[in-house]
Amino acid sequence: MNGHDIADLIKPTAKSAGFDLCGIAPVRNFPELGRFPEWIAEGYAGEMKYLESRGENGKLRRASLHSVFPWARSVVVCAINYNTAHPHSTGFNGPTRGWISRYAWSREDYHDSVLRRLRQVEAKLKEAVCANPLLATSARSGAPLIETRSYVDTGPIVERVYAKYAGVGWLGKNTCLINQKVGSWLFLGVIVTSVELAADLPAPDRCGTCTRCIDACPTKALVAPYELDANKCISYLTIEKRGGVPEELREGMGRQVFGCDICQDVCPWNRKAPASDKPEFQAREGLVNPALAWLAEMSEEEFREKFRGSPIKRTKRSGLRRNALIAIGNSGDRSLMPIAERNSLDPDPVVSDAASWAKQQLLK
Repeated sequence: MNGHDIADLIKPTAKSAGFDLCGIAPVRNFPELGRFPEWIAEGYAGEMKYLESRGENGKLRRASLHSVFPWARSVVVCAINYNTAHPHSTGFNGPTRGWISRYAWSREDYHDSVLRRLRQVEAKLKEAVCANPLLATSARSGAPLIETRSYVDTGPIVERVYAKYAGVGWLGKNTCLINQKVGSWLFLGVIVTSVELAADLPAPDRCGTCTRCIDACPTKALVAPYELDANKCISYLTIEKRGGVPEELREGMGRQVFGCDICQDVCPWNRKAPASDKPEFQAREGLVNPALAWLAEMSEEEFREKFRGSPIKRTKRSGLRRNALIAIGNSGDRSLMPIAERNSLDPDPVVSDAASWAKQQLLK
């Protein structure tokens, strides 16, 4: 059994584990990774300091996989569709309702559900290598038979770059990974391995002259094709940003309360994106177009109970209430004024500031 045979074995394993796509990329210093330090230096990562993590050699860990794992030779990239048969954010109605990003509706944190499947692929990879007598000879010399690391958004690797070179999809102008048949509603899982596997060809870029994602971004976060300034991105502002949101960006946030799907919703490649039938990716009750009043005045106990095992926990109750109050300010619906008034007296300065701003907006 060689690298080609193992690749042919693990791809159907990924399929049986529930993944929709699987490809293999070599470990290289790809041009996109060379651009990563420049992106960081320009301040486009905002407050996401974990992206700036450096190794002992002083290099950005995510810019060079070899600097973290010198033994790395290949990366297995698996992707799973999380789309559901609900309307897009660009078509939802009701000024008293907000929008939670599609990926966060799920009944289980995607990190857990994707990693559980990824472990099945990793186990098959190890089994195949251990059954290879040629590699077993290497092991008797004292070298490890196989090294692997599996990650779902947690490792020192830019997954979407490796996904491109694994042929899983191309990097769109909105910086999301897009697959010609499945679209861009994809969770990625990667397995870094010391085994040299047969690599797939990179996926061709099929964005063409289309700029719908760039034109549709309300906060102009897509500063150029394929280039995102996270400081202006609604997903960053509603999830990663701590403290107050800059006032000049609040109106552009609209009624997005956790994440943003706009640049994917307008993408032509998502027009016919299939819906997942996997139970864990189906929407929890109340999370599609949630009531802004409910979110703004949610108790700590209710927040913990409702979002147990959900990625929404990341923004914390204070952040979610802040976002809901900004959305109330953008709603134009004065029936929500009492909520803004009550919350303007909240002891949490982040919440009270957002509520005071909402009051001003509703009075315009």
